[in-house]
Amino acid sequence: METLRIAVVALRTNKLRSFLTLLGVIIGVMTVVAVVAIVNGLNAYVTEQVFSLNPDVFIVTQFGIITSQEEFLEALKRKRITLEDAAAVTRLCAGCAQVGVSNNTSQAVKRGAERLADVVILGGTANMAELTNLDLEAGRFYLETENRHAAPIAVIGSDVKEQLFGALDPLGRLIWVEGTPYKVVGLLKKQGSVLGQNQDKRVYMPLGAFRKQFGLRRSVALFIRPGSGMAGLEAAQDEVRTILRARRGTPFRAKDPFGLVTAGAIGDVWKQISAGAFALVTFISGISLAVGGIVIANIMLVSVVERTREIGIRRALGARRRDILLQFLAEAVLLSMIGGLIGVLIGAGIAKGLSAAFPLPTRVTPGLVAAGLFISLLTGLLAGVFPARKAAHLTPVEALRYE
Repeated sequence: METLRIAVVALRTNKLRSFLTLLGVIIGVMTVVAVVAIVNGLNAYVTEQVFSLNPDVFIVTQFGIITSQEEFLEALKRKRITLEDAAAVTRLCAGCAQVGVSNNTSQAVKRGAERLADVVILGGTANMAELTNLDLEAGRFYLETENRHAAPIAVIGSDVKEQLFGALDPLGRLIWVEGTPYKVVGLLKKQGSVLGQNQDKRVYMPLGAFRKQFGLRRSVALFIRPGSGMAGLEAAQDEVRTILRARRGTPFRAKDPFGLVTAGAIGDVWKQISAGAFALVTFISGISLAVGGIVIANIMLVSVVERTREIGIRRALGARRRDILLQFLAEAVLLSMIGGLIGVLIGAGIAKGLSAAFPLPTRVTPGLVAAGLFISLLTGLLAGVFPARKAAHLTPVEALRYE
């Protein structure tokens, strides 16, 4: 306690110098905490909300997962996935328990004088609610008989409800999509937004009604669930791949003229993106922490020189080398820990502020706070060892004679 008290007094004596010394550690820890909180939040949100696809469901699309311009240009040349393809997969795939079909467009939606532009209109088969984990807050999803008869009904997202209906109950009321009325039969739970993609500004309608109004000029997406769950995922994919390649007359050694998307594949792509961003910012933060550690070491060396006579007096009065070592090491660690604590608080504040101001979810966990404080502790220890050892090895006579 005496060593800690002396360290606190020494830091308070030079407040401005101590604060300037803290800046490197504050900036480094702040950046690490803020970035990790954002990455953790995005990973959790992406897993829970954006990638709502069940792990035992895979999607067949014209494009698949595109990671480069060359892949996009190649995918443009592929044949569209059609309803005939969906029918063939449903008929021929023995390992496929469910086959859902979906298509989408973007249109304005109206109710009376209220108008909401750029709403994503999704037409799909009745099993799309189950295949994509759609949760209803009220009402129901449409039935397959309603899909076959192109019933003009719709299930709306929470933003559509708030913009067009306000406090009114939307169930049983009409909305107009490009001049065609649709009766609202269901309301989805609020899902939020991420990376600018609003998950609640959507309208789901039977694929038959969608096809009747908009046609199916674009390729459809097939959502397929194997009969034996995850165990049969690869076998079902092979069956579907064989069926579609045969329908397109694809040569044996040629690439698939379509894309297969699974929840695992989407998660892997996202992890690669987030890991790259995290590694880059961590590298920059590491440089900041290294600079902060060098500054602490430099200031502690200056402090040793300035307090040489004090060290000599303490040694003459009976202080051991270990006492001097602990004194200066405590100053370095205390300085770094204060900087780390401030950095953690600012970093957590930045993360919370971004989450409140933008559709950018963040997650500050106790483990992240502990990691930030541990990093600052380690920085202080490494930066303080050499100056503390130098102070401890000063001889009392030479230290007392120092001017």
